[in-house]
Amino acid sequence: MTSDLAELTNIGATIRKRLNEIGIYTRADLERVGPVNAYKRIRRNNPDRIIPVCYYLYSLQGALMDLHWDSVPEDMKDDLFAKVKGKRRGGKRATR
Repeated sequence: MTSDLAELTNIGATIRKRLNEIGIYTRADLERVGPVNAYKRIRRNNPDRIIPVCYYLYSLQGALMDLHWDSVPEDMKDDLFAKVKGKRRGGKRATR
């Protein structure tokens, strides 16, 4: 199966491999699942590994926006982080 994930910003070999392991092979797959659900699935699929928010969650969002993960707007990072934690947005982000 061909993948256009390798063409996306922030998506290196390791993230691509982990996305493939959860059934995401294309940009369209990532858009359909969404960065939050993809991140949660990667974490569930790798329970013995540390899956950093910035290198995964923000990278996935940045990939869809064609932005480096650190250039994703701060309010969007706050929203994404809150969704991963299952909380409503409000106040400052917790230390990651």
